[in-house]
Amino acid sequence: MAEKDLKQLQEKIGYFFQNQALLQTALTHSSYANEKHWSYSTNNERTEFLGDAVLELISSECIYRENPHMVEGAMTKLRASLVCEMSLASSAREIGLGDYLLLGKGEKQTGGAKRDSILSDAFEAVIGAIYMDGGLEPARQFIVKYVMSDIEQKQLFHDSKTILQEMIQEKKHEETKIVYPVIKEEGPDHDKIFEVCCEINGVRYATGSGHTKKAAQQQAAYQTILILRQK
Repeated sequence: MAEKDLKQLQEKIGYFFQNQALLQTALTHSSYANEKHWSYSTNNERTEFLGDAVLELISSECIYRENPHMVEGAMTKLRASLVCEMSLASSAREIGLGDYLLLGKGEKQTGGAKRDSILSDAFEAVIGAIYMDGGLEPARQFIVKYVMSDIEQKQLFHDSKTILQEMIQEKKHEETKIVYPVIKEEGPDHDKIFEVCCEINGVRYATGSGHTKKAAQQQAAYQTILILRQK
């Protein structure tokens, strides 16, 4: 990746790496590394693993400190909403992370730079890279700025199906049926993408996609909520 691109991303996030190679690795998807016949250590999967652990620690600490009367179960649920795939992908889009990812030709052609799973993984990899480069404090600052914000919206990402059900029940007194039929499956078994739609009493509202049916359903429910709120 061009040095100017790395510099631009660092200016966006407000952190400048001493070791630029760490950032380069965080932005390298396995499909690109495989295409180039690079070693496994050059893709972002190991850095993502580390970033995931750092993210869990910092988000847990923030929730613990900022909610002194919240019970353990509620803290766990809140953390899950903040670090779920859709939430992290949203944070990744906030910094335009997809524009800087190195993807294989196949992933690039199928819109990998916009896919929630790839964006969320890369976002965690950036956290891991920041931690490796500068330690816990800059990683904390990055997480607080981009993850521990807009909490109400991120809770909606995490449990859209339940929220949609409650919205519908409040408005309609008769029985309401919400279903999420799968309309498309593509990709190999180990990396399958599901596309589902949200139907309420037989009326189709929105679609969603994800690596699991559950993730696709949550996205479809979220998009449906947005439509209903506009009405």
